[in-house]
Amino acid sequence: MESSDVEQDLQRSVQAVLRELRAQAPALKSNRGMWRWSLHKKVERDPRKSPVLVHILLRELEKAESEDGRHVIIPLLHTLMYVLTKATGITEELYQRTYAFCMRLLTLPAPYCTVALDCAIKLKTETAVPGTLYQRLVIAEQNLKSELYPYQERVFLFVDPELVPPSVCSALLLEIQAAQGQQTPEACMRHVVSHALQAALGAACRADALQRKLQASPRRALERYFHAVVAAVEQMASEPSPSREGHLERLEEVYCSLLGPTAAARGRCGGDALPDRPPSIPLPSPYITFHLWTDEEQLWKELVLFLRPRSQMRLSADLEALDLQGLLPDQELARASMLSTDSGIERDLPSGTEELLTPSSPEMERAGLQRKGGMKKRVWPLDILMPSNWDGPPGLHRRTGRPMGDGELLPGVSRLHTARVLVLGDDRMLGRLAQAYHSLRKRETQTFCLTPRLSLQLYYIPVLTPEKPASPRHVELGELAAFLGRADPWYESTVNTLCPAIQKLAEMPPSLDTSQTVDPFILDVITYYVRMGTQPIYFQMYTVKIFFSDLSQDSAEDIFLTELKVKIQDSKLPKDGFSPRRKGTAEGPGAELSLCYQKALLSHRTREVTISLRATGLVLKALPASDTEDHTCLNVNVTEVVKSSNLAGRSFSTVTNSFRTASIQIQSQDQRLLTLWLDKDNRRTFRDVVRFEVAPCPEPCSGTQKSKALWLGSHQQKETERTKAKPKPLLMPINTFSGIVQ
Repeated sequence: MESSDVEQDLQRSVQAVLRELRAQAPALKSNRGMWRWSLHKKVERDPRKSPVLVHILLRELEKAESEDGRHVIIPLLHTLMYVLTKATGITEELYQRTYAFCMRLLTLPAPYCTVALDCAIKLKTETAVPGTLYQRLVIAEQNLKSELYPYQERVFLFVDPELVPPSVCSALLLEIQAAQGQQTPEACMRHVVSHALQAALGAACRADALQRKLQASPRRALERYFHAVVAAVEQMASEPSPSREGHLERLEEVYCSLLGPTAAARGRCGGDALPDRPPSIPLPSPYITFHLWTDEEQLWKELVLFLRPRSQMRLSADLEALDLQGLLPDQELARASMLSTDSGIERDLPSGTEELLTPSSPEMERAGLQRKGGMKKRVWPLDILMPSNWDGPPGLHRRTGRPMGDGELLPGVSRLHTARVLVLGDDRMLGRLAQAYHSLRKRETQTFCLTPRLSLQLYYIPVLTPEKPASPRHVELGELAAFLGRADPWYESTVNTLCPAIQKLAEMPPSLDTSQTVDPFILDVITYYVRMGTQPIYFQMYTVKIFFSDLSQDSAEDIFLTELKVKIQDSKLPKDGFSPRRKGTAEGPGAELSLCYQKALLSHRTREVTISLRATGLVLKALPASDTEDHTCLNVNVTEVVKSSNLAGRSFSTVTNSFRTASIQIQSQDQRLLTLWLDKDNRRTFRDVVRFEVAPCPEPCSGTQKSKALWLGSHQQKETERTKAKPKPLLMPINTFSGIVQ
């Protein structure tokens, strides 16, 4: 195919992606997600098209910047970065243009500047040391052993067998197993060596001869080549001013040791004709473990096993040797005076960081500038147990300005593991995830073994029952997925379109022949989501305390994420029950309820309201009622009974009233009992309820935080007590591509 034909074909595919983002027609919505996938497949099958596609995407990005087409910037930027991660043969000029474009985006508001900053950090290293992104991604995702880059990642795919049909579970498991069956450690090491050499040497690399040599190399020799390439890339990337020429010299030595100096020189001089199409180097899909969610503690157990393989007897020797009560700093550490004689600006690297941080780690790359004061004081933060990526500012919001890289939570203990927890299902599955997340955070305040070592990322793919996709129940169970799609258009186009594709996969007969090469669409989209979805949207979790009609029964406490529904039972309390019916109350449908709530105001001032009314039911929704709301509150919809009198007698009608609140208490004033449903899940039903209280779920407190108050000064101790009076709300993050796009 001529170069002009290749460019026209790729240009048409890019325009199809842009039309998909702009159009609202149902005909175009049916193929959403396929255009982006097919575009990446074209350059994966023919790597020579990668520079052409990078040039086209960069041109469209610059056009969107000049025409203020911000809605396409983040999707195109993610598409471009995904191509650059896989590609070889990209010129330095294209890298520099892309980097300059990302730097210009830093002047835009979030989420554009946040995504651009993350891309600019990666591009700066990739420009000087080509192949770094690919190498680090494969090492981390495939858990390859490397002392210079010791990071490990794993994707945990959780499915509730009671909510997702068995056919869907079987189809997903077969697709994952078929794709990962050929991803052996030896194959992944060959991919890393081939990609690094091709990215550095370019056209001088004899790719076909290189791959034949690697295929014929034994395991020990392959490991030697692999570690040599990793050392060359990571050592150069860790230098303050990496040199592309120095990187090329180091990899040429590895290349000559593989093919011999004669063959390597012949390749550089063009002695042998290069193949028309160089062999493609695949980017292996991440290591995914499939789990049927049957146990409430299953998430905790799997994360612990990820940190502690079954072959090890103890979780972590250095963690167990770390005495949390011994965190009290001595006088020398707590306060050290020093005289500053320099200009006052230095790198944000405290003494001892060279021994604590790994070279070329994300923490090293993100080292910023700070002013060096005349007195340095070590203060332990009150929320030391709260990991940086597990919390966020109050409210339902996008992350703005804080990078995804995790620093050290405790001295000498760095996070080398990343757990990407992906759940499939509807809003009921997210309710179970919220329960597990709350339980995990509560357990961490006591055991403290996951937080210092693990970066936890949460992802969600909606899978709804296929029987009646247009039914109200079908729409109701997908409310959170619909909100994520409205907040992030690229999530809507890429992830929300997977539901019908997964259902079609489940209807197809399983193929037991693994020798045929197929393109697993669903697995590819899952891989794209967990790799590029780095911007979380935080959701407020709510706690509900429930009191029953039986006074001998203890009160219950639970949490919910999306919805709490209240219905009036037909049964009544006995006359000597908990709350006798008030005199003068007219019989009618529903129950007489007393509501006491704090009204949600934009000024965040406290305004308490108490009302009594007759209602047939209530619905408390935690998701915003409109796309423009960016604060956390409950939207309460009350179906109120209105009594009217006329010549025919008394009649009753219902009207729905809505209000917003931060917390609420509801009690039945007559003999009617209540039934509560949490997160639309029939398994989480509470009957015979007379009163319940709903409030934002607070962060679990920690005994270690209390011990630190002993060595804090009197002023700081008072500040600590005031802080405890207003606990931080517990927010659950779900990763998207951009966060909330206004």
